Amino acid sequence: MKKVTVVIPNYNGMKFIRECLDAVLNQDVGTPDYQVLVVDNGSGDGSLELIHSQFPQVQTIALTSNTGFCHAVNVGIRAANTPYVILLNNDTRVAVHFIKALYDAIEAKPSAFSVSGKMLMWDNPDRIDDAGDRYCVLGWAYARGKGKPAADFEKSSEIFSSCGGAAIYRKSILNQIGLFDEAHFAYLEDLDIGYRAKLHGYRNYYEPSAEVIHYGSATSGSRYNTWKTSLAAANSIYVIAKNMPLLQILWNLPFLMLGFFLKFLFFCKKGMGMIYVKGLRDGFKKSFANSGHDRKQQGKLVNCLAIQWQLYLNAFRILKKY
Repeated sequence: MKKVTVVIPNYNGMKFIRECLDAVLNQDVGTPDYQVLVVDNGSGDGSLELIHSQFPQVQTIALTSNTGFCHAVNVGIRAANTPYVILLNNDTRVAVHFIKALYDAIEAKPSAFSVSGKMLMWDNPDRIDDAGDRYCVLGWAYARGKGKPAADFEKSSEIFSSCGGAAIYRKSILNQIGLFDEAHFAYLEDLDIGYRAKLHGYRNYYEPSAEVIHYGSATSGSRYNTWKTSLAAANSIYVIAKNMPLLQILWNLPFLMLGFFLKFLFFCKKGMGMIYVKGLRDGFKKSFANSGHDRKQQGKLVNCLAIQWQLYLNAFRILKKY
């Protein structure tokens, strides 16, 4: 019986998909039985045809249009008949021990919902691209270790949430808490689902031996652009409205207002201040819509208090640049 399904969402990934699949399909001896599933989001660049012709062992699901990251991976998760699902971006190249490292890590931790891999920069693989994600009381989500020496992140550790670009998830918990929220479309959806798992008492971890090189922003085109800025801003409001109880929102409101104001100034310098504001406005609309109310999460008080402590701690870590 296969243990893991590797789900790779693809949208016009011709530049990367061959190298990505070559690496995934050539894992070390001792890797648990796994299958690879590419969910194509209506690509028009020939990448789906390339997969069919050069990787016949890879299962594919072809969607007719770009439905977003969340819908694509949900399609893949539903199709997976394995205890674990690895989500992997198409602009990655995994190490030969990647799947085994993630599998062994999550198997060893019964309370783990997810385990995030060690993502390295494509053009500078000695530097971290993402060593697990953090979320702080300012309303900021950020990649742990971004740009820092990879050698400084050699210890397994608990994180706030896993980066959905290279992480393993326990499917039984996904069935319990729900799949990725498709209202996100893309960006912060991995923070949201990690937050949701924590509200239910589960944990997320980082595993340094699960190495993967990541190009980054291959679909959106750049680290900062108008589409990404607007969507991420909207989702930053939506994550708070969904996952924080009202009392916790009010308690954190001064910090959140400061955080959003500082982000506004940051995007003003990039000429996208009003785009960021529009994104925040869209986030409020999304949060107060009937569908947003229906997705409101409820967590035990002890879990909310534990999360609050992490929000403070992660803000302190920003100041220490750790």
